[in-house]
Amino acid sequence: MSRAAYPLKLPASVKAAATRLAKADGVSLNQFIAVAVAEKVGVLETAQEFLRRGAGQSKPRDLLKFTRKAGRETPSDADRR
Repeated sequence: MSRAAYPLKLPASVKAAATRLAKADGVSLNQFIAVAVAEKVGVLETAQEFLRRGAGQSKPRDLLKFTRKAGRETPSDADRR
């Protein structure tokens, strides 16, 4: 695995929390941050691929058949917020 250095500037509070969590996990701060970034990349790439597959060749007009089936209920107060 190749590695690349990247100077990272974090807010002091985020760095302190990451340092505390890394220590509790028994890993270095660098390893903790590398794993956190890898997890985030994996989640975003997986979500992007899932949405791409689900959309396929869909066009915005393809949604009309679903919106036509929607009820005519008035939104609840919670939905209006």
